[in-house]
Order: sequence, then C-alpha cells, then structure tokens
Amino acid sequence: MKPYFLKSIRRLSAALVLGAGASLAVFAPAAQATTAAVDGASVAFYRDWIVTPQAAFDLIQQGALVIDARGQDLKKKTGALAGAVALEWQDLAEPNLPTKGRPLPVEQASKKLQALGISSNRPIVVVADSVKGWGEDGRVTWLLRAWGHTRVVLVDGGLGALEHIGKLAIQPAVAPGNFVASELSQLEIKKEEVKSKLERKDVAFLDVREPREYQGQTPYGEKRGGHLSSAQHLFFKDLLDRNGRLLPRETIEKVLASKGVTRDKEIVSYCTGGIRSGWVTTVLNDMGYKARNYAGSMWEWSAQPAEQYPLQK
Repeated sequence: MKPYFLKSIRRLSAALVLGAGASLAVFAPAAQATTAAVDGASVAFYRDWIVTPQAAFDLIQQGALVIDARGQDLKKKTGALAGAVALEWQDLAEPNLPTKGRPLPVEQASKKLQALGISSNRPIVVVADSVKGWGEDGRVTWLLRAWGHTRVVLVDGGLGALEHIGKLAIQPAVAPGNFVASELSQLEIKKEEVKSKLERKDVAFLDVREPREYQGQTPYGEKRGGHLSSAQHLFFKDLLDRNGRLLPRETIEKVLASKGVTRDKEIVSYCTGGIRSGWVTTVLNDMGYKARNYAGSMWEWSAQPAEQYPLQK
C-alpha cells in the first residue's frame, strides 16, 4: 500500500481541480492556481501542501527557496543547511507567555520575512526533523499559507528524507524579498471562536499533544491542565512511521474517522502553542479536510479565567 503522500505528482494541470477543491476555497488562500513543473509534471501548490522528497528535491534544483525550520538544538547537532534560510517558529510569533503561540502582526511579520528574502513568486520548500522535531516545518508552512503565500510546501519525511535523494544545491535567498503578509485567513481560529464552537456537531476538535498533557499534566508552562471538553486526543506523531514519514493515506483516514473527523466537518487542532497543531493542520489540508489551527492553544487558553475558558481532566 502506498502512502498518501505518494499520490501521483504527475498530474494533468492546475486546471484539474479535485472535487474537494471547492470546499477548500474558503480555508485555503492557496486556492489560486499556481503550479511548478517538476520532472515534466506539475506540483499544484493550491492543492499540494506536502510533497515527496523527490518532488521537493526537483523543486530545489529548479530554484525553490529552502527554509530550515529546525530548532537550535537540532541545528547544533548536524550544522546549518548551506544556502537555506534559518527560520524558527519563534521568529514569527509573539515573544512572551501567555500569547507566545500567536503569530506576529502582519506588518511586523512582513518586514521580517522580506529581510530574509521571502518573495511571493518564489516557491518555498520547508524542512525540519520529522523524527526528533515538534512539527516546526508544518507550523511554518501553515503560517505562510495563512498569511497568503501560495507556493509553500513541506517535505514528507523532513530533511533526512530529502538529503537521502542526493546532494542539495540550494540557491540562497536574495534580500530584500517582496512578500507582504495579509491578515490571517480562515486557516486560523481565535480563542473566542473556539469557545463559541465547542458544542457544535459540525466542528471536530483535536488535541494533538502527548497523552500526559491531554490527561492534565502541564510540562510546558501552561497555567492550568486538561483539555477542551469536546476534544479527541490524537498525538501528532501517531500519524508518522518510525522514519518520520506519513502513514498511508487510508490508515490516516481511518484514524481520523475513529476520532469523529470527517470531510463534512470543520477541524480545529490545538496543542501547547500551535506548533504541533500547525503541522496537523497542514497534513489535514493537504488531504482535503477543512482544517484550522488554534495558534494560541493551551498557553493562551489556560491563562484565561477558568469559569469562562474551562478545561476537562
């Protein structure tokens, strides 16, 4: 059985929109038809948020910008990725608790991204460590998409899988870039809207933290422990094999269905600060679900008054 991410890269053209495309239009600003030729085929950026290592390698060979989203701890072990833009999720988020998981204002974000050489017309391949990381590549991919960049993908299997294809020849960024972030789209959800939708049957909530966090422990600085009352638990790494590659599409769909996640529902994921849930949101959008990330997540929610923003243990 082939993993879902091995879906044929060799598709007809960006004009052939999947049946799910219409339902994704509201959630994905990347619904504009932008494509890139890859080995004689097309990667449709409006549809493909995750690509195979080979497709990513080909995009890089053709001049795509590479963002290394790994944390400093992992970069120190293997060294910097030559030619890549070093961009951690913290660089684009509020600096202090309890709003640490929330994205920066768009004006501030635009200046930072332009200084790094991010441009709207240059494809971006985001990499991280799928085995040892926290889904940082998914967080960065989700956020750039939410801000309106239409040509961003992450690599299934992360940097390790990409380097296994061959020696990377990355073309460095040219600063300043011209990308201007727009106000966050329907790919994000704020705490007030989360609160208003907790009991709705057409919304499915996923808590993608570790089991101990879901059960009430607070190892990462949350003010209170517990989970949202209607949230199902799905640890984000349960969607990966031991090599950091996504499980087969059919397997993931069965896991999601067992949690009440179906394509007719709006899916809201959260974690501690919106990093792991950003990764899950990227995976779900790539699969055609209507998925949103609560970026403030438990850092923000648990800091609110308990009677208004309750948690269940």
